Amino acid sequence: MLKKIRVGVSLALLVLITFYFLDFAELLPFKFDFLAHIQFIPALLSLNALILISLVVLTLLFGRVYCSSVCPMGVYQDFVAWLSKKLSKKLLKKRKKYSYSSAKNVLRWVVLGVTLISFLFGFTFFVGLIDPYGAYGRMVTHIFRPAYLAGNNVLQSIFTQFDNYTFYKVGIYGLGVFSFVVALITMLAIGFLAWKNGRTYCNTICPVGTTLGFLSKFSFYKIQFVETACNSCGLCSMNCKASCINSDNRTVDYSRCINCFNCIEACNRNAMKYAPVNLKKKLSEKESGTVEIDKSKRRFLSATVATTVAATGLLAQKTVGVDLKKEVKREHPIAPPGAKSVDNLQNKCVSCHLCVSKCPSHVIKPAFLEYGLGGMMLPKLYFDHGFCNYDCTICSEVCPTGAILPLTIEEKHATQMGKVHFVIENCIVYTDETNCGACSEHCPTQAVSMIPYKDSLTIPHTETEICVGCGGCEYVCPAIPYKAIYVEGVEKHNQLIFEHEEQEQVEINDFGF
Repeated sequence: MLKKIRVGVSLALLVLITFYFLDFAELLPFKFDFLAHIQFIPALLSLNALILISLVVLTLLFGRVYCSSVCPMGVYQDFVAWLSKKLSKKLLKKRKKYSYSSAKNVLRWVVLGVTLISFLFGFTFFVGLIDPYGAYGRMVTHIFRPAYLAGNNVLQSIFTQFDNYTFYKVGIYGLGVFSFVVALITMLAIGFLAWKNGRTYCNTICPVGTTLGFLSKFSFYKIQFVETACNSCGLCSMNCKASCINSDNRTVDYSRCINCFNCIEACNRNAMKYAPVNLKKKLSEKESGTVEIDKSKRRFLSATVATTVAATGLLAQKTVGVDLKKEVKREHPIAPPGAKSVDNLQNKCVSCHLCVSKCPSHVIKPAFLEYGLGGMMLPKLYFDHGFCNYDCTICSEVCPTGAILPLTIEEKHATQMGKVHFVIENCIVYTDETNCGACSEHCPTQAVSMIPYKDSLTIPHTETEICVGCGGCEYVCPAIPYKAIYVEGVEKHNQLIFEHEEQEQVEINDFGF
C-alpha cells in the first residue's frame, strides 16, 4: 500500500510539473507555480523560509520523501529504472537485480562543497548544471517541448481538415544549441546511470540528495529490519535501487534510502517495516559505544564551511566590442524584466528555463557566453522572433528562485532593461533614401521618434533616458543584414519616471458644450 501511494503521488507531481513547462496554451492556472516553488534549491535561493523549514521537518519525520516523490529528476530516474527492469525481463528473459554497494561519501561531500563555493564565486553555471530541478527543467524545455509543439501542429493539421479548430498552429524555434546539448547530455547521462544502477545520481552527485541524506539519518520514521522474521535471503537488497540495504548485516544506509518501499513489497516474510525508530534502543546503543562517529566527515564539513565563508568575489565577465559601422554586437545582454540586475540573476538563477518556456513572445532565450563564463544558460532577451510585450509580466510571475522578481504592470512600464541605440549607416532612410518609421511606430514610450532628415524624408531620433528596452524597434527594423536600431542591455535595471501632462478638467453642461 505504501508503495502504491508513493508511486501515485510521484506520477501526479511529475506529470503536473512537466505539463506546467509544456503548457503554451495556459490550460493550467498560474496557481500551479507552487510546483516549482516547493523545489529545494529554488526555495533556498529565494530564501523561502516556509518551504525550507517544511522540507527539513518533512525529512526529519519521514526521511527522503522529497527525493522520492517531489523532485522531478528523482521520479524520472525511477521511470527509467522501471523501464529497464521491464525490458530486461521481457527481452533478456532475466530479472534485473540490484546489489548493496558502499556509499561514495567523499565524492558526495566534495560535490556539495564545490557547489557551495561555486555559488559564492558567482559561478552559477555549475550550480544550475548540478541542481536536479534546473536540470529537469532544461530537459523539458529543450527536448520534450519541441516534440510537444510538433505534435500539437500535427493534430492541428488533422483536425482542421474536419473544420475542427480545437488546436492552433504554433511556431517552433531553436532556443540555443549549447543549452540543447547540455540538456541532452544530462538526460542521457542520468538516464544511463538510472538504467544500470537506479538512483546513482541521487546518491553520489546530487547536492540536494547529499544534504537531505544527512538529515534523513535522524528521521523519526525509517525502513527497519524485523530481526525475528528476517532470514537474510537478500530479496530486499536485490530490489533496492538506492543500493543502500546490506541484507547480510541487516543494516540500511539511511543517508541514501529514498523510501521507495521496494524492499517492503519484495519481502515475503514481512521482515521489513516502515515505522518510528525505537529511541530507547538507539540510546542504549550510543551508551554502549556501538555507534561510531565519522570524524573524517566532520573534519571535511568543517573545512568546507571554512573555505566557503572565506571565498569572495565573482568571476570576470567577457564582453564583446561593438562595431557601429557594420555588424552590431551587444556589449551587454538584456536581462529579463524583474531581474533587477545581472548580479541578482547570476546569484539566484538555476537555469531551469521555466521563464524561457513560458514567455509568450519567445524573446527569452538561454545565454551562451554573453554573461561571461559563470553565466552560461542564464535567460536573456533576444528579439529575433518578437519583442517583450509592454504589458506582460509572466516571467516574473513564474520564477521560483527570486532571480526574476515579481512585477506589476505599472512597475514593468517603468523598468529600463536596456537602452536603444541607432546606427545611421544601416538605416534604409540613409542607405536607400526611402521613408520608413517602423521603429517609432512600435515604441511604447516614444523613446524613438522621427525628425526631418533630407527633403521630405524623416529619420529616427532616440532618447535613451525614456527607453525601457522592450525591443519593439529592433524587431520591426527592416534593415538587413544588420539592424539599424538595437537595444543594449544595462547591468542594473533603472526605474524611469515619466512626466504626464496635466489635462484641464472641462465641465459639460446639459447641452453638451
